[in-house]
Amino acid sequence: MHYPLRILFLCTHNSARSQMAEALTRTMGKGDFEAHSAGNEPSGIHPLAIKAMQEVNIELTGQRSKHVSEYTDQQFDVIITVCDRARETCPTFPGEPELVHWSFEDPSSVEGDEATQLRAFRNARNFIRDRLSLWLLNKRKLLREAGYNVVV
Repeated sequence: MHYPLRILFLCTHNSARSQMAEALTRTMGKGDFEAHSAGNEPSGIHPLAIKAMQEVNIELTGQRSKHVSEYTDQQFDVIITVCDRARETCPTFPGEPELVHWSFEDPSSVEGDEATQLRAFRNARNFIRDRLSLWLLNKRKLLREAGYNVVV
């Protein structure tokens, strides 16, 4: 385990779920976690993902959609897939990263008017935030036990 803990969030398009998870981890992680995200078929950040994150005062404007190949030679402590397809096609990474799978519904697949679609992005953001809250708390406990001076 390294400090800060290096995490890579993987999703197919790296347009919403993995982008939100990366930004939420940076915000909630307060320096204890180094977050990155990528996809097998990057397609740009979805405008409604940007909007949903702005509603909680988190900007995605500094992030970009990236292909997983940008990271395959890097070492991570944890690889988190946030969709089933990414888990099935997850490449091998150096070292022995912990592999975690969180299956979140793809908000960009929701049909309907913009209000309906935005609600799906908000739901995805909230589900990711809630899952991350507990997960980060647990990882901080492990980092403290390993002797790291983490943010409480």
